[in-house]
Amino acid sequence: MADITLGIAPIAWTNDDMPDLGKENTFEQCVSEMALAGFTGCEVGGKYPRDTEVLQKALKLRNMSIASAWFSSFLTTKPLQETVTAFIEHRDFLFAMGAKVIVVAEQGHSVQGMLNTPVFAGKPYFTDMEWDKLVQGLNKLGELAKEKGMKVVYHHHMGTGVQTESEIDKLMEMTDPALVYLLFDTGHLVCSGEDYLGILQKYLPRIQHIHLKDIRKNIVKQVKEKNMSFLDGVRAGMFTVPGDGDVDFAPVFDLVNKSQYQGWYIVEAEQDPAKANPLEYAQIARKYIREQAKL
Repeated sequence: MADITLGIAPIAWTNDDMPDLGKENTFEQCVSEMALAGFTGCEVGGKYPRDTEVLQKALKLRNMSIASAWFSSFLTTKPLQETVTAFIEHRDFLFAMGAKVIVVAEQGHSVQGMLNTPVFAGKPYFTDMEWDKLVQGLNKLGELAKEKGMKVVYHHHMGTGVQTESEIDKLMEMTDPALVYLLFDTGHLVCSGEDYLGILQKYLPRIQHIHLKDIRKNIVKQVKEKNMSFLDGVRAGMFTVPGDGDVDFAPVFDLVNKSQYQGWYIVEAEQDPAKANPLEYAQIARKYIREQAKL
């Protein structure tokens, strides 16, 4: 049976890509409400203190721990050493916080942060040379993570060069399975139109981190038809928490529960906190997971 710890991402409280979303919400309010909603861990947001002693004290007061934190790699567009240097600093911070996995997403050519580029029609595609750079770079980051007993988990993501099932397949085939693992994100796969359950079954032994994100299909349809950007889609409400959208999580929970998975479920739903009260939606997610996943 799986051994799962339940956490939540701070992006529901404050959005690092669009700082006006949740600008009024402090770090202390964020982690307090996470704990109040029944979560015992989280990922790291932009408002979190980087002093590990300060952060550890704040989390300990709330019986919380750090699961991981996003790292943007630029392996396809910048010299390898730039990413390596930034990664080592990021790795050492997470290691000091007790995290076991490091979330990595390639941002070379990414359109996810571009306000005027459609997330579907503007999706980038890597050349063969860029794929080689990406794979070699990720293997290197995996080696650096392994030095600390940690693992790189790759985050497939809307608006990037690794979004679709075929791109995930290629990445998994080309990278060293002992160095590069997969982050499974329900929302990004369903939003992209992929077979999320098929991907989960195919890569479950290599999946070392899981994001539970729900979507609103009617808004995703609108984002696609109106050539909206990823960020505009977020503002429009294309993502939400498990139990509030259109993703069927029951088979996800069933497959994972019967597996040897040891790691986190992280609830993640970037929304406008003025429209979707973060504490309220965290409680919706917690109740749903308790009922559906028996967790």
